[in-house]
Amino acid sequence: MDGEKISRRKPRSDGQRNRQRLLDVAKAAFHAGETDIPLDEVARRAEVGIGTLYRHFASRDALIEAIYRNELDRLAVAAVDLANTHPPVEALRAWMLLFVDYIAAKQVIAPALNALVGGPTALYAASADVIKATIDALVARAVQSGDIRPDLDPLDFLRALVGVSNVAAAPGWEASARRLVDILIAGSRPLSR
Repeated sequence: MDGEKISRRKPRSDGQRNRQRLLDVAKAAFHAGETDIPLDEVARRAEVGIGTLYRHFASRDALIEAIYRNELDRLAVAAVDLANTHPPVEALRAWMLLFVDYIAAKQVIAPALNALVGGPTALYAASADVIKATIDALVARAVQSGDIRPDLDPLDFLRALVGVSNVAAAPGWEASARRLVDILIAGSRPLSR
């Protein structure tokens, strides 16, 4: 190995597809209430071998954490994409609607997350930083454009949406939260003089 370059190659596209299929199957199972689904059943439904599952996820906890991180990554990537393709206030609105989906996904996998060894506290703490930075950037952009008042705390948008999901965690809470996004945007417009 002397003088040789060691390079890390990108994951193969079939490996990436298999990983995503495993995440999607496990998330769907959790959504259906199958929080104790065996890993071999996840692999079977994803149409991969159990070895493939373990190649991507060393344990059940690793799979559960990956589902959560995947949802968080989708949220972070979407913020960048929306900021590059939408006017500031529309990017903020669209991202807040995606945040409602994120809350719903988190609720779906919450029983599995709560079963993690050591609990989900560290996982949630790390995600809070990503979410705070994302909403701060989107709101700052909307403030700079004059679409949003500068006296608002960006986290208030998220607190309101999380509050609706916790108070009304019954069927239909998501529709209420989506309506709340428009109310929050309208209420955050600059005050007329």
